Amino acid sequence: MSDRLCYIRSDLSQLAAYTPHPGGESTAIVDRLDTNESPLDLPEEIKSKLAWAYQQEIEANRYPDGSHDELKRAIAEYVTESANVTEPLSTAKISVGNGSDELIRSLLIATCLGGEGSILVATPTFSMYGILAQTLGIPVVTIPRQEDFSLDLDAARLALEQIDNPPVRVVFVVHPNSPTGNALRERELDWLTSQPENILVVVDEAYYEFSQTSVVGELAQRSNWIVLRTFSKAFRLAAHRVGYAIANPDLIQVLEKVRLPYNLPSFSQLAAKVALQQRQLLLPLVRQTIQERERVYLILKEDSKFKVWQSQANFLYLRLQNTARDRVLAGITQNLKAQGTLVRHTGGGLRLTIGTPEENNRTLERLAAVDVAAR
Repeated sequence: MSDRLCYIRSDLSQLAAYTPHPGGESTAIVDRLDTNESPLDLPEEIKSKLAWAYQQEIEANRYPDGSHDELKRAIAEYVTESANVTEPLSTAKISVGNGSDELIRSLLIATCLGGEGSILVATPTFSMYGILAQTLGIPVVTIPRQEDFSLDLDAARLALEQIDNPPVRVVFVVHPNSPTGNALRERELDWLTSQPENILVVVDEAYYEFSQTSVVGELAQRSNWIVLRTFSKAFRLAAHRVGYAIANPDLIQVLEKVRLPYNLPSFSQLAAKVALQQRQLLLPLVRQTIQERERVYLILKEDSKFKVWQSQANFLYLRLQNTARDRVLAGITQNLKAQGTLVRHTGGGLRLTIGTPEENNRTLERLAAVDVAAR
């Protein structure tokens, strides 16, 4: 850390800023398959509706609705419908964030800040759990995954037993996991269910619409569980940064205490409400993405250079068959980028977002042409 920044926490010098996909570079990026976004923009009719609403309904000189009441009611209706539960979800069980990242940060502030706790993650997984914890000075306990990317439950139990300074207060899991695409299995869910009430279990369902597997139905019996979801994937609203949490009302009230006021812009709230109203128009793309995912999986499975895993999300994860060297994977990533395809090099493998058929075909051709032996 520079002497001129001597007022900055010393541990921040060990951290690197999150690097998003490039913008404004000279390289002609054609296929952005590195961030699990939808390959298609919103339909023109929805964009036109949003443009009209911005002109007629939003006062730019006024703060947004800080209570998110209308959006929460729309989310509650959608979750109740999709979860196939008999009792309607109460808006008191919902908190809305500026992307799931804000909700994750709020949970960390509410549970572990001030040396009161650490978090447990199983790698590889979504990197922001660890990144956000480290920026807050919160210890991150990592455990490995099995060969099939399920949790190493023996390692998890040992960590919870042995680590007490500070103790683990939060367990983060993604369902299905990113970057590997596997959903939680019954034995993993059983282990999560067995956690005592002084440990918060965070189940991130960012890819729910693709997996159609959810633990929302468990929340009525699990006061120490919380589910996170996002509008950035299946609903095609990555630009608007809207996420939401579902949990018992007491926990939701804590999140409301620590979130920033007016945290979600009026236009983002409007976009999420319209997307929910028009979900019958938006969500059929999910089925197309799943069909493309299976097509790409079967083709990659025949490529002897790679080992590819089936996925329940909108991406695939692959590794090299005969080497785990990150240097080789970094070279492949750069080679693809030079040709116009962005993929994510993470956790000792490559994560490929499922794009349009044309994007996927170009990526498959470029991967087929990779000469591992030459590296």
